[in-house]
Amino acid sequence: MDLNDLLNALDRTSANLTKLEAIWKRAESFIPDGPVRGSHPEYDDLCRAWTDLLPGLPPIDDWTITEPLPDIDALGQAFIDYFEISELPHAVHEAGEKPGKDLADYRYRLNRARRRAARRRLEELILIIDSALPQMLQDVPRDSQARLETPKVAQVTDAIAEIERLLGDTADRHGRWGDLHRHMHFGQGHDWHDIAEFDWPSVLADVTAGLHSEADPLPVPDIDLGLAASGQLTGQASVALPWDRLDDDGFERLLYNLLRSFPDHENVQWLMQTRAADRGRDLSMDRVLRDSTGNTRNERVIVQAKHWRKRSVDPAEVAATVAKVQTWTQPLVRSLIIATSGRFTADAVSWAEQHNEKGSFPQVELWPESRLEALLAQRPHLAAAHGLR
Repeated sequence: MDLNDLLNALDRTSANLTKLEAIWKRAESFIPDGPVRGSHPEYDDLCRAWTDLLPGLPPIDDWTITEPLPDIDALGQAFIDYFEISELPHAVHEAGEKPGKDLADYRYRLNRARRRAARRRLEELILIIDSALPQMLQDVPRDSQARLETPKVAQVTDAIAEIERLLGDTADRHGRWGDLHRHMHFGQGHDWHDIAEFDWPSVLADVTAGLHSEADPLPVPDIDLGLAASGQLTGQASVALPWDRLDDDGFERLLYNLLRSFPDHENVQWLMQTRAADRGRDLSMDRVLRDSTGNTRNERVIVQAKHWRKRSVDPAEVAATVAKVQTWTQPLVRSLIIATSGRFTADAVSWAEQHNEKGSFPQVELWPESRLEALLAQRPHLAAAHGLR
């Protein structure tokens, strides 16, 4: 099926569902919560409108809402019947609440279906924007007031518009969407720099959240885990991770979630767009240090991500990163973590050790792939969630 045709069907279904939700909001006040008889003309009209709208909800995974609104006269009589036999009318309450529960269930399924439909295309559009922005700004001064008119500008503008269409009303918008559209409207060089450095990274978090829900399951084999665990097992547990499955953005996202998993890490932030001119900072956090007397203090930590698989991180790269971080004055950066999906050269390790012995800030921590694999072995759910297991 054509993606656009499916989106149109999803949009119309959402509109029909919104109408039904509005009808239920009005009808709910008529649902009796005790012994009473009779109906009401307004409620009867709401029942008719509800029945007329139900065909506008197509099945989702072989399920849809088919039942009419409850007969409130019958519900009131049921309360009387339960009262006469001295039993609690749980079933009557459930019948009165069922339309609302069905609407919530359908809305959940509809949002899930939209995420499924949009996921692959959203991933493609994210890659388009991540690739186009640095290319279009390569020779554009940071304070340029010239309006950019290039094919890359049109490509990014169209991609963002399509992202909005794909997300629809299923994603929360906490990012700088208003700033993004304002900067695209003016379209000068400094506007596009703001988009690349601030607006798009902020909006990207919302787009990424729209790709997946916390309730979307990871694929698992069709087996009984208990029976399999009790059987004769072969082989051994693998510690190494297939880092090549991640791109630069995915590696930073994994680090972000890994850092957040530690109880002594607070205010973990993903600072800049991947591969941006970020003066040596990708993520930041406050590390809470506690001593045996109960005193605590926070230290500012910057994390530099290097998803390098074909070469090791050398001392020149470590030194350059330290020099960049030292330009930060407020707040003082006390520690620098350089995390790589590859390795550090022996000279890089030696340089970091000598630097730390001098007591200079920032203190340098080197996290090679072996360190990351050990940390993720303790948090297998993170490795699995990022496609590494």
